[in-house]
Amino acid sequence: MSLFNRNAATAPAAAVNPDLAALTGGYTVDPAHSTIGFVARHAMVTNVKGGFLDFEGTLHLDGSDPSRSTASIDVKMDSISTGSADRDGHLKSADFFKTDEHPTMTFRSTKAEALGGDTYRITGDLTILGTTKPLAIDLEFNGAAKDPFGNERVGFEGTAQILRSEWGLKWNAALETGGVLVSDKIKLVFDISAIKKA
Repeated sequence: MSLFNRNAATAPAAAVNPDLAALTGGYTVDPAHSTIGFVARHAMVTNVKGGFLDFEGTLHLDGSDPSRSTASIDVKMDSISTGSADRDGHLKSADFFKTDEHPTMTFRSTKAEALGGDTYRITGDLTILGTTKPLAIDLEFNGAAKDPFGNERVGFEGTAQILRSEWGLKWNAALETGGVLVSDKIKLVFDISAIKKA
């Protein structure tokens, strides 16, 4: 099922499933049933997981012409949550996200393509700390359904990896045994439920 495909110039065009035409339209991300999270290596031996509690986003899906599908996400950085108030406070500080100066992280799609089956890659501009760089997110389309309240929903889940230093997030501390306290490589995790607009 090809919701995203803008790679027609370099690869054979994916056949469009006629059933996807019914999904065409605008969607609003449902934060109550969605997750935008991250995983960071801590002290070289374990993973710390966290996420953002306050975000909004929109999707436009075009089932008849998937290359016109787009995505936009805005995340409130002071909503970061890792299960530790002290760690969350440090992440909001000038050592990391400087949330007083840069309250929002944004993603704006620029390209989308089908990778086969229900797997897609959406590429866009990720802005953190006022720095904008490209980010590719691999997504799996989980399907569409009507919920008990009559909302038409679509679901996607996916991951991406970034080097946080490329966005100016360079704080760290050396370990006596070698290595550093916080990994440069960060895994981003997305589980998105979106409701079709009337």
